[in-house]
Amino acid sequence: MIALDTNVLVYAHRSLVAEHAGARRAILEASRNPDGWGIPSPCLVEFWSVVTHPQCTGKPSSPQEAAAFVNSLRAAGAELWQPGAGFPARLLRIVRDLDLRGPRIFDLQIALTALDNGAVEIWTYDRNFAALPGIRVRHLSAAGH
Repeated sequence: MIALDTNVLVYAHRSLVAEHAGARRAILEASRNPDGWGIPSPCLVEFWSVVTHPQCTGKPSSPQEAAAFVNSLRAAGAELWQPGAGFPARLLRIVRDLDLRGPRIFDLQIALTALDNGAVEIWTYDRNFAALPGIRVRHLSAAGH
């Protein structure tokens, strides 16, 4: 099962960014995965925040445009994932064990939510994505994806 990070969603939604075509290809590839694919809820929230922000680069998306994009992903088979039982306690334990600091906790909540829902791999453009034991991180590039 594949999880998509926020940046893949944003780049696929924003046609004027260099990564747009690659992100669209990555989503198409994920949608063909026989084991399924999904979007952790923190990524959905962050996607919405980025693309509808009044001060984003280019024209911000309307709520209707953002919802239509998410609904197109769901129609293509994406599941929207919630954290599993005991999430806060597990998150805090892992943060302590891995000695994560600052904004890397956002990556951890994405990875943990993905892992809770059966993902074995996260696809991202973030070269510094905080890894979590038990789930691989696949770094996409503008050239290949």
